Amino acid sequence: MSTITIRRGREADLPQVLGLIQELAVYERAPQEVTNTLEDMQRDGFGPDAIFKFFVAEQEGKIQGIALYYTGYSTWKGRMLYLEDLVVTESLRGTGIGKRLFDAVVAEARHTGANRMKWQVLEWNEPAIGFYKKIGANLDPEWHNGNLTIEQLQAYVCDPTVEMLVTQPQDEK
Repeated sequence: MSTITIRRGREADLPQVLGLIQELAVYERAPQEVTNTLEDMQRDGFGPDAIFKFFVAEQEGKIQGIALYYTGYSTWKGRMLYLEDLVVTESLRGTGIGKRLFDAVVAEARHTGANRMKWQVLEWNEPAIGFYKKIGANLDPEWHNGNLTIEQLQAYVCDPTVEMLVTQPQDEK
């Protein structure tokens, strides 16, 4: 097997990154859930208000794995890094690529002064759970994940005065 290089992701990597995201969705039994587009990822990762970054595992010009993360904030702990997805193409799982990508995100968390790093793992993903237990990570059974879909966000009725606060231009001070 040729050498795997871990490096920061670039905009030109996005078509292959989206392909790995779709592969992950198939593995997680939800291929229909991927609605993200290449254009969305270009805007959100490389536009003027970029909100995510990623590392890639590359072998002979082919992206074999990704670790996509963003900065979050904890009211209790301050700055944190959130690992949204760590994906290694199926044929190379178990070869250590995932650990190297995870290491890159840990190093980034340290480098940026994060006080915490968080991620999620599906309860049935035994290989991932085994990996996280092996490295000594805390897998917290007490917290439930909450989310609203785009349809639920649109249907949700906000207090009108609060919505107006968000939608009107802010005064610069």
